[in-house]
Amino acid sequence: MAGGASVEQPSRVSGPTEQPLLDLTVGEALDRAVSEWGERDALIARHQDIRWTYSELGEAVDAVAGGLLALGLDPGDRIGIWSPNNAEWVVTQFASAKAGLILVNINPAYRLAELEYALNKVECKALVLADRFKSSDYVEMIRALAREVESCEPGALRAAKLPHLRTLVVIGDRPCAGFHTFAEISGLAPPDAREILDRRQRAMRPRDPINVQFTSGTTGFPKGATLTHHNILNSAFFTSEPLHLSAEDRLCIPVPLYHCFGMVISVLGCVTHGAAMVFPSAGFEPGAVLEAIAAERCTAIHGVPTMFIAQLEHPDFGSFDLSSLRTGIMAGAPCPIEVMRRVIDQMHMRDVTIAYGMTETSPTSFQSAVDDPIERRVSTVGRVHPHVEGKVVDEHGETVPRGHSGELCARGYNVMCGYWNDDDLTREAVDAEGWMHTGDLATIDAEGYCNIVGRVKDMIIRGGENVYPREIEEFLYRHPKIQEIAVFGVPDDRFGEQIAAWIRLKDGESSLTADEVRDFCKGQIAHFKIPAYVKFVSEFPMTVTGKVQKFVMRERMAEELGLVERASA
Repeated sequence: MAGGASVEQPSRVSGPTEQPLLDLTVGEALDRAVSEWGERDALIARHQDIRWTYSELGEAVDAVAGGLLALGLDPGDRIGIWSPNNAEWVVTQFASAKAGLILVNINPAYRLAELEYALNKVECKALVLADRFKSSDYVEMIRALAREVESCEPGALRAAKLPHLRTLVVIGDRPCAGFHTFAEISGLAPPDAREILDRRQRAMRPRDPINVQFTSGTTGFPKGATLTHHNILNSAFFTSEPLHLSAEDRLCIPVPLYHCFGMVISVLGCVTHGAAMVFPSAGFEPGAVLEAIAAERCTAIHGVPTMFIAQLEHPDFGSFDLSSLRTGIMAGAPCPIEVMRRVIDQMHMRDVTIAYGMTETSPTSFQSAVDDPIERRVSTVGRVHPHVEGKVVDEHGETVPRGHSGELCARGYNVMCGYWNDDDLTREAVDAEGWMHTGDLATIDAEGYCNIVGRVKDMIIRGGENVYPREIEEFLYRHPKIQEIAVFGVPDDRFGEQIAAWIRLKDGESSLTADEVRDFCKGQIAHFKIPAYVKFVSEFPMTVTGKVQKFVMRERMAEELGLVERASA
C-alpha cells in the first residue's frame, strides 16, 4: 500500500443513488404487476396443487381484501398470520395491505407463552392461522389460551388472556367453533367493497407502517420491528436487481414466509420484477426443493446456508436436473466458503449472491454482485446497497479505519420506524443520527467490501486476545470429515474465556476425535485459537430460519463442563 494512505481511510461507505427509490404502497405494487404481467405465472404452490397467474393472484387478493372489510377491521388495525408457507399466506399479505391493515408475522414455532405475548404486544384484532403443522396443533393452542372461542360466534371473541383479539380465521377445511374459514372470507365482502378499498388505498402513504416482524432475541421477549411499505418494497426491489431478476425468471422459495427473507425479498422481489414464485412445500424439505427446481425449471433460489448444505447432501442430489438454475441469494447466516463453491459448481448457480442485513433493516444493507470476483463473493457480503450508508465503529462510536473491525451500522430508507410500542429499545438500537447498530462485528476494506467476522456478543476474549469464531470455523470447514462447525466461547478461570467447538460430521464419518481436530489446527492457526473443548453432535440448536443459536450451545457446554460464569459476564 503506497504511503499507507488507504489504511487511514475511514470505514464508511454510501451506496449509489442513480436509480430512484420506488414510491409505491404494497397494494399498488401488486396492481402494477397484474397490469404488466397478468397472464404470466405468479404463484405455484406445489404442495397445494395451486398455479395462479398474476391476474388470478390479483383476483384472489381483491376478494379476500373485500372480505376483511366485513370483519370490522379498520385502517391501522393489526392482523396476525401464524402459518407455514402456503398460497393463503401470500394472499393474506397483499389483502391486508390493500385493506390498510398492519400484518403481524407470527413464528410458526411459537408456543403458548410466545404467542400470547406477540398477540397482546401489538394488540392483534384478527389472526389467520393454519389448523396444524407438523407437531403443532394451532387450533388447540388457541383454545388453550382462549377457551371462550368454543362458545362465541366467529368474529365475536372476548378472551381474558387475549383481550384485543376478536376474529380467528383458520386455513383448511377443519370445522372449528368460533372460527371463520379462510375459504369463506371472500364471500363476506360487502357490495361496495371495491369503493371502500379504493378509498383506503388512496389514503395510504408509502411511509405508513405495513408490517410487524418479531426478532428472535437471545434474551428477553421478542421485539416487534415495525416496517413500512417504503422499507420493504425498496429492499425487495434493490435486493433482486443484482440477480437481474425479470418476468422470465422462476424463483424457488423454501425460506419461511413469516421471516423477512421469504415475505420481503422472495415474494415482493418477484412482484416488483414479474417473476414467478414457486413454493416447494409448507416447510423446508430438501428433496421437495430439488424436485421443484427440476420440475418447474426454476432459474433462481433463495436460502440460508444450512438449506443449501441439506440440498447438496441429499442422497439423490445427483439425480435432479438443476441446469435451469443461474442465480439466487444466500443469506441469513455466514456462508462457509466451501459451501459457496459447491453451490456455484454443483448447482449451476454461477450468479449467486450473498446478501446481508437484519429484520430491522428491511432486511438488506449489503450484497455482492454477480460480476464480483469469485474471491469476493465467497469471502465477503459485498458492498453497501443503493440509497444506504454503512460504517464500522469502535466501542466509543468512532468510525474505525478501513480494514479494522468494529460494530457495523447502517442508515437509510431501509431502517425500521422502530420497535412496536417500545421507544426505549428503539433508542438503544437506532441512534439519534438514524444509524441502526447491528450488533455484528465487521470490517470494510479499501474497495468497500464488507466482511462479517462475528457478533459483538459472540467475540471471544481469551487471555486478552480477541478471537473471531468465524475465522476458526472457516479453517475447520477444510477438514474432509466435517460437515458443520460452530465455535463459541465458554467461561474459563485462567483465560476469562476458552474456545469450544461443536462439530457435525459428514454422513458416514464417525472416526474423528477431539485430538485429531486439534492436531489439524496445529501449525495452521494460532495456538490460542485452537479449540480446548470439542463436542461431536448430530444437530445444532437452530432458529426456524436456520440460524445457529450459539448462546444455547454456550449454556449447554458450560453446564456439561461444570463451568461457572464469571461475575462480570
